[in-house]
Amino acid sequence: MEWSSQEDKETGVQLDAEKITPQDITEPLYPETDLDRGIVGWDSQDDPRNPQNFSAKKKWTLLLFLSAFTFISPLASSMFAPAVGFMAKDFNETNETILSLSVSIFLIGYTIGPLLLAPLSEIYGRRIVLSGANWFFVVWQIGCALAQNIETLIVCRLFAGIGGSGCITLGAGVIADMFPIKQRGAATSIWTMGPLIGPVVGPIAGGFLSEGVNWRWVFWLLLIVGGAVQAAIEIFNKETYAPVLIKKKTAKMAKQLGRTDLQSAYEYGHDVGTPGQLLRRSLSRPILLLCKSPIVLLLAIYIALIYGLLYLFFTTIPDVFTSTYGFSVGLSGLAYLGIGLGFLGGLTLMGLTNDRVVGKLTARNGGKFEPEMRLPTMIIFSAILPISFFWYGWTADKHVFWIVPIIGMFPFGFGMMGVYMPTQTYVIDCYPKYAASANAALTMTRSLVGALLPLAGPRMFRTLGLGWGNSLLGFVALAFVPIPIIFNKYGKTIRERWYLDFDKKKSENE
Repeated sequence: MEWSSQEDKETGVQLDAEKITPQDITEPLYPETDLDRGIVGWDSQDDPRNPQNFSAKKKWTLLLFLSAFTFISPLASSMFAPAVGFMAKDFNETNETILSLSVSIFLIGYTIGPLLLAPLSEIYGRRIVLSGANWFFVVWQIGCALAQNIETLIVCRLFAGIGGSGCITLGAGVIADMFPIKQRGAATSIWTMGPLIGPVVGPIAGGFLSEGVNWRWVFWLLLIVGGAVQAAIEIFNKETYAPVLIKKKTAKMAKQLGRTDLQSAYEYGHDVGTPGQLLRRSLSRPILLLCKSPIVLLLAIYIALIYGLLYLFFTTIPDVFTSTYGFSVGLSGLAYLGIGLGFLGGLTLMGLTNDRVVGKLTARNGGKFEPEMRLPTMIIFSAILPISFFWYGWTADKHVFWIVPIIGMFPFGFGMMGVYMPTQTYVIDCYPKYAASANAALTMTRSLVGALLPLAGPRMFRTLGLGWGNSLLGFVALAFVPIPIIFNKYGKTIRERWYLDFDKKKSENE
């Protein structure tokens, strides 16, 4: 038996070598039902129940609703930031670290949630796990809005973050479930918009809302909008994880036909083990990917650094534009537009070019796709990203006219999108079956750094000043530019040498 492609190896589908044609190698082959061998799969390669064969309208509608919630959740991570001062007065809280924690604790939830939600989605399916996580996020907004002390607020923000991590984590899995390789770049660009645009829009909306109404309305608004979007998702959402769909089909056919020998094509040839063993293996998968896959580990560290720099940026903006430039709390949020426009520019460029670049490189490679084809443009974007720290830092330090430091944030947003999106798509392409777990490893790492690193921001900038403080961050970002270069040159070798075959491990050890 031979694998038709890396993606078939991921999904555990084996195909007879004599049945493979050149056309089959360039297109994914889906396992079909073979009752003579006791295998249950899809009815045909065009089976409409296969998520890869969903109509374009159904795919993009589902993705758009998922992306809408993926915008709301990160929005909650930063929307509260401009309201902290108003909350501090109500609770008589003066401890700067505690106040910073009330904002960043949401990202600690992003660290915990993916470790549970991603593996569970690979056992029970995307739909039920995503639905439960989203409603969990929505409900805890009530606790935040009604909190009578800062301790309650922090706990509620933590649980809201755990629920809010569902859409951030499972989106990668849903994209791998529905979209072929040639469309994943465009799909990822839409889904990626939320985690990056949300934290930028959050302070703008939160600033005006808390200043004009009340800081508690930040959470009431999140409750209303989040509940409405999730209600719509409940209507349109469908299960997309093929192994779960075929497992249910197998159970149904076994009952109808009175056969006990039927087995899912996605489990055929593998020792699945007991439910307890399956749960234990699944829950450990994100950690194993982070610890044993150099690809996931290095990219997780790199993205975590960039994400941490983003939130360090956020710690200086409100104070700089209120104290130095005399902006109101509401208007200071508009300063984030520099980063936001950079995100939109990078997103647009990557969405239009990523899949095209992959198509051209695949054609040059004799029609054989390799995940590393996602990465060449990362080198350029990683070199653009550090510019902002020197530009913004020194113009703000010298009190240059306010529009100049705002424009100086643009390269960071532009460069971050050009680094973030290819990384997400690359990991999906490397581990399509376990895309949710691989993305969970990235989300967990970047959220932990994004939550903790900004706590040191105020002291660092007080000691070094805006100019040298931001220059230090710029030099750190420059030091990481070689990572995309390394992956472009040695990524394939690293991936093939340390590839994690979870199915093989199950057969040998359990």
